[in-house]
Order: sequence, then structure tokens, then C-alpha cells
Amino acid sequence: MRSYALLTPHLKELYMGFYKATYGKSKIDLKTKEYIAIAAALTSGCKGCLEGHFKKAKREGATTEEIAEVIAITLGVNAATIVDRSDIANFHLGGLFDKPDAS
Repeated sequence: MRSYALLTPHLKELYMGFYKATYGKSKIDLKTKEYIAIAAALTSGCKGCLEGHFKKAKREGATTEEIAEVIAITLGVNAATIVDRSDIANFHLGGLFDKPDAS
């Protein structure tokens, strides 16, 4: 399977220009950008993105421990998202469910 196979050449050029611009010189170093990209890939479920950004992070000097921390932070934020969404849904339903008893 080829990435971007269904994009027109013009759209692929626009996308690649934007992508390259995000990796240009900035206030954030490349290893940190790869950590952000890994978290985004985990969240969006993009397997190809995750594999590519793992490789790039390794080239930038990322360690197993650092990647584990990125994964843990991503997991924590996504767990909080689930809690937040369920609290909001329950609120909009007028408190359909009471707060659980402490056990």
C-alpha cells in the first residue's frame, strides 16, 4: 500500500509543503516534535504515522524510557477525555446517574 495514493498531485504537494514546514526550524527541537507526533498518532490511530515517528524519534536520540513516558502521558490524557465526556453527557442528561459510592 502506498501512502497518499488517492491524493491528487496538487493536494499531495500542498500537504507535503505543510508537513515540511512543521518540521522546519522553530522553538521546538526535532525530538520533542517526534514525541508530539507519536502522541497524535496514538490518539488518531494512524499505524503508519506511529511507525514512522517511532523511527524518527529513535534517530533523534529518543530512549525506550522516554517513549514509555510519552505513551503514559498520552494514555493519561485520553483516560481523562473519557472521564470528561462521560461527566458532560451525564450533566446534559440532568444527572441521570448519581455519583458512585466510595468503596
